[in-house]
Amino acid sequence: MKNGIYTLANDVVYNQLVALLNSIEANAGRDVPVCVIAYNDQIEKVKAEVASRQNVTLLDNPDIFARWEEYSHQVWKSHPTAIKIWQEKGIKKFYRVGENRRYCAFDADSLFENFIYLDADTLVMQPLDFIFQQLEHQDFVVYDFQYKDPGHIFNLKSEQLLKIFSQQQIDTEIFCSGFYASKRGTFPPEQREWLLSKLNEGESDVLYMSAPNQSVLNYMRMRTNTSFYNFALNLPAELKTGNSVTSEHFTVKDNIVYDKGQRLTYLHYIGLSSKLFNRVCEGENLDFPYRDVFLHYRYLHTPEARPNFSGRPQRYDAPPSLTKRVLKKIGLAVG
Repeated sequence: MKNGIYTLANDVVYNQLVALLNSIEANAGRDVPVCVIAYNDQIEKVKAEVASRQNVTLLDNPDIFARWEEYSHQVWKSHPTAIKIWQEKGIKKFYRVGENRRYCAFDADSLFENFIYLDADTLVMQPLDFIFQQLEHQDFVVYDFQYKDPGHIFNLKSEQLLKIFSQQQIDTEIFCSGFYASKRGTFPPEQREWLLSKLNEGESDVLYMSAPNQSVLNYMRMRTNTSFYNFALNLPAELKTGNSVTSEHFTVKDNIVYDKGQRLTYLHYIGLSSKLFNRVCEGENLDFPYRDVFLHYRYLHTPEARPNFSGRPQRYDAPPSLTKRVLKKIGLAVG
């Protein structure tokens, strides 16, 4: 297929997945092809949801996933301390193994010629044709402001960093891996092997362990000098929008989110735990930014199942009560 959307999910993020799929249907188009990549084996709800939608497919192929898992393992084995630190914390193999499955979208035999990847904790707010159109000119397209915070992409203390990348690259080419667009065949096997050789020569020191997949993807794109375009750096100031729920100035009209009158491309619930969404969907009256927007898309086709809240909602980040703090301190409460 020419164009399509990938996301990565399991039953833990089921509620967010449903909201994302409904937002794509409502705001990008009912016929836009979507492929859900299985994060792990916990996908019974995901399977049922995918089966109920004509435009959505599920990718759950261990042989395909194994290639990228092994490659990522080799990448992190090249790091001076990562594997040892993770093992000491009880993490098997390496941190967030399942996230590597998304990279099968780059394979030469993948489903879509051009693709947009969206994390499950996002909502689409408008048609994405302009993203695909930009892929006619560049091989990698993003729309975010992560370049303002390189410390969540690379190890800024590494002496290798400015030997590998210029300060200008760091200031302008970094992106968040929650939303990006690229093409089938990007990062072919021979290129990946070259990247691995550079990492084994000491360049792995620049990788950021707390966001391993995001760090490696940025490294791969920048190190190969794959052509790149960020709408956030190229649109006129009056047309560009943010995307994060941490932005408090967004406005909502008819369940579409706007930034100073401009429709967002996507809304990213970054930093909010999947447990929070699940608790709210189970009826717990917890408030979080743009909660009603999420609930609208989550229950777009099942409004009768939407939780009915009464009373004032509790802040999701509210400090625990004194009683709970005391109980936790003496070991009688957890969480």
